[in-house]
Amino acid sequence: MTAEVDMKDVELNELDPEKQPMTADGQAVSGEKNGGVKVKIPTEEVAFTGLSKEELMKVAGTPGWVRTRWVLLILFWLGWVGMLAGAIAIIVKAPRCKPIPEMNWWNEGPLYQISDVEAFSEGLAGIEQKLDSVNQLKVKALVLGPFHTVQADQPSTLNLKQIDPTQGSEKDLITVLEKARKKGISVVLDLTPNYPGASPWFGTSDINNVLDHVQEAAEYWLKLGVDGIKIADLTTASNTGDLSRLLAVVKGNDTDGDAKKKMLMGVAQGVSAAELSQLVNTTGADLVLSDLLSAKGQGGERINALNILHSDQRSLAWGLGAAQGDQLSKRAASQALIRLYQLLLFTMPGTPVFSYGDEIGLQMDGEKSPKMVWNLEEDPAAEGAPGNETAEAQRKEYVGVRKWFRSLSDLRGKERSLLYGDYYTLQSSVSSLAFLRLWDQSERYVTAVNWGDAPETLQLAVAPTAEKVELPKMATVKMSTDPEMEADSTVELDKLTLGPGQGVLLQFPYNG
Repeated sequence: MTAEVDMKDVELNELDPEKQPMTADGQAVSGEKNGGVKVKIPTEEVAFTGLSKEELMKVAGTPGWVRTRWVLLILFWLGWVGMLAGAIAIIVKAPRCKPIPEMNWWNEGPLYQISDVEAFSEGLAGIEQKLDSVNQLKVKALVLGPFHTVQADQPSTLNLKQIDPTQGSEKDLITVLEKARKKGISVVLDLTPNYPGASPWFGTSDINNVLDHVQEAAEYWLKLGVDGIKIADLTTASNTGDLSRLLAVVKGNDTDGDAKKKMLMGVAQGVSAAELSQLVNTTGADLVLSDLLSAKGQGGERINALNILHSDQRSLAWGLGAAQGDQLSKRAASQALIRLYQLLLFTMPGTPVFSYGDEIGLQMDGEKSPKMVWNLEEDPAAEGAPGNETAEAQRKEYVGVRKWFRSLSDLRGKERSLLYGDYYTLQSSVSSLAFLRLWDQSERYVTAVNWGDAPETLQLAVAPTAEKVELPKMATVKMSTDPEMEADSTVELDKLTLGPGQGVLLQFPYNG
């Protein structure tokens, strides 16, 4: 019995032959028998195939599933209707955009006067070569001339349809018109009759006869391709002569196929702000260029003019010397003041008008028209040449002023508040002024300038009559002539101090 048990124990301790590995000597290292193979029998997995169509239909028709589907459907439509109602509420409650006023091409950017084409580019033929440089200034029109033939104070010699041969030819003008049109620049022709003489219209008794010549010439040049006509002394022409005939000719050249309107531009000198407003609203002129900034030197006088005229801004043009055909430098003695007045002209309500060279602060040569300076990117002279340091300093100053001018021109063309925004007085004194420009939900701008010889702290405040117009405590410096006010820095509006001859353009956002 014991022997049988022992033998069974031996057999149980031995591995099955199938589990013994196969080796060359017939014996595994672990003692397993040769020829043993491990076999893994996979367990059988049953995949779920889902309900059949018949089973699914049977389940879907149960009361519980029917109720669930109805609940989900109702929730879906309630959510959709809620979102629609929310969108409608947002549209209704959102502030409505103010309609953009009607704008003409002469409202969209500065006008650039070239009264002496010989000094500008050695005649009409040279203007065509300079248009690329002028186009960089973002100007909307060139105001050319006058350069027709006439002897001073001799009405019998007047020929408004013939260009003075020393200035160029009709062919040169046509070339300028064609290239300017390709660049989106309009051309206005100055037909002031007696431009070299004492009175623009010769004598009072000559006005109606001279207006006939201007009317005939205007029709000729407008059909040739010019976009507008300019005349001087609008006050005399409207009070004494029949200006309606000239206006009819200008407007009669507007065609349905031409989206660009023709423009009549007049110059008014020596009139008050109230008289200027009357001229704008009674003569029918599209644009009236005033000399009020030159005639009025105090901040209070200038602010008063703006207060009276800002509502006429789409028919009003501003210049500082442009009405007289002078450069800005004649009334701004320093480069700092030139930048200050450029800032003022670009941000006032109305169209800024500049004489050639104003973009670089070109100085006048006595009463003569200054010769325009070109090629500012080139070195003025070889190193070591006499006066080289002075010439280089002057060149850099020209480049800096031109860059300032271009930045202002670009900003005015982009910002609605500066382009056609509302105007509000903020402050004025003998030698300073400040005003606010805003439009609907656009960025707001504050212009503050001090052309005096001493620092001045401006107390900015909106008049109580200006409803829903508020100034924030802080504003961001957009552009500044004052080195102590860096761009993108912030200033407190109730403690705005400007140095002598300094100006700043401040910006703050619309807060609904």
